[in-house]
Amino acid sequence: MNRLSIFSIKSFGGPLLATFLISMFMLLMQFLWKYIDDLLGKGLDTVIILELLFYVSASLLPLALPLAILLASIITLGNLGEKNELTALKASGLSLYRILRPLTFVVILLSIGTFYFANYVIPVANLKWHSIIWDIQQTKLTSFLKPGSYTDDIDGFSIRVVEKTDNKVKGITIHDHTDEKVLKTITAEDGEFFKSKKGDVLFLKLDNGTVIEELSDGSKRKDSEMGKAYRAGRKSKFTTATYKMNMSGFTVDRSEDERFTNEYEMLNVFQINHLLDSLKTDYKNVADNFEKRVRGDLQYYQSVDFLPAQSSEKENADSTYLDQDSVQIDLAELSDNELSKAYKTALTRIREKQRKLNGQLDFEDAKHNNLRRFKIEFHRKFALSFTIIVLFFIGAPLGAIVKKGGFGAPVVIAVLLFMIYFVLISVGEGMAENFVVSPFWGMWGPSFILAPFAIFLMISAANDRSPIDIKAWQKRFSKKK
Repeated sequence: MNRLSIFSIKSFGGPLLATFLISMFMLLMQFLWKYIDDLLGKGLDTVIILELLFYVSASLLPLALPLAILLASIITLGNLGEKNELTALKASGLSLYRILRPLTFVVILLSIGTFYFANYVIPVANLKWHSIIWDIQQTKLTSFLKPGSYTDDIDGFSIRVVEKTDNKVKGITIHDHTDEKVLKTITAEDGEFFKSKKGDVLFLKLDNGTVIEELSDGSKRKDSEMGKAYRAGRKSKFTTATYKMNMSGFTVDRSEDERFTNEYEMLNVFQINHLLDSLKTDYKNVADNFEKRVRGDLQYYQSVDFLPAQSSEKENADSTYLDQDSVQIDLAELSDNELSKAYKTALTRIREKQRKLNGQLDFEDAKHNNLRRFKIEFHRKFALSFTIIVLFFIGAPLGAIVKKGGFGAPVVIAVLLFMIYFVLISVGEGMAENFVVSPFWGMWGPSFILAPFAIFLMISAANDRSPIDIKAWQKRFSKKK
């Protein structure tokens, strides 16, 4: 390795490490801010917090490393240009392509290493930190309750407890306001909280309590004897009961691709590819079985599939099931009461078939959405490595053109460029999820859009030419004027 390579790598390594740590710190702060409600006030051990941050740091690498590469390349070439070292290297007969060759080799190695890291390490890290967050949410579900006072943290409910220990409470009172027409009050001696698998529903098992239900003010009745208005209601007692509460207004809002059950984030490309084949086979079997059930309900297919195959019998079957005249004669011979019953029976069957068809349509939508998410994650792992190379070839020529080092102008330029990349990748992913574009173009599209700009900047910087000649535009404008 010659001196130029050692010099270039040393100049690039320091800014890369510094910018990577800064980027990771910023992303970790964003993560903590997002999940602050799940972490505060639960008496978590320091070891658990550090373990959570460790796994989250690994999963944040796809965002931190591209930003670090972009910023470090701008700073490195900007420092060389600001100190005239880049000019000296060019004066010695070296082109910009030759100067960037060692750094290009390093960035390619980083991109390959990033792919293997994203393929084998990040799925495990996602599984680990999702499971830790899940465990934290499952423990101490009563953290939002304060003994002796009412809390309105869950939308539509006002809850008060006398004592609480972990997930168990005593002396609980619940005012249910979810139905505007009914005022419901539940009291119980003991209770225990459980959360649903997806975390959107809170279940409360109650022991030895009462339920008081009364209509709201809009439904008052008047006592004929006493002449007073009263509310209709009822009171009932129970020994054991389970109460269900919606947690949408209490838990932290999360998209589907962030929930613990999203296994596509926790698989490598080989597992995703194998799972896609299995899912396609399973979905095809479900569709075939549904088609068989639908065909089995139709008289035509019953006559074809279940009656004997002799031609004479098939003719009789066809005449039995498909002769329109015979159907009209049968209907004409029915009484009005029989026709009404037949009409109701047919309407019931049609509604049942419509319900089944709607259920199958929902299944088809869920199937396509599920398959598309796996395909998006499959292409994301490959596109990340290519993005790192593209951003390097955008940042390096920009640094050579701007000739400003440090964390001033390079940071501003890098943040603006990374925002553009982040917007493109977010839009591409959203369009892929909504079936506007394929998963391939959704994940690779931002890199393909930025690649021409990288080539243009490299050519401009290699020829010591500004990508935007302001003076030439000023001259053209003054001539036209």
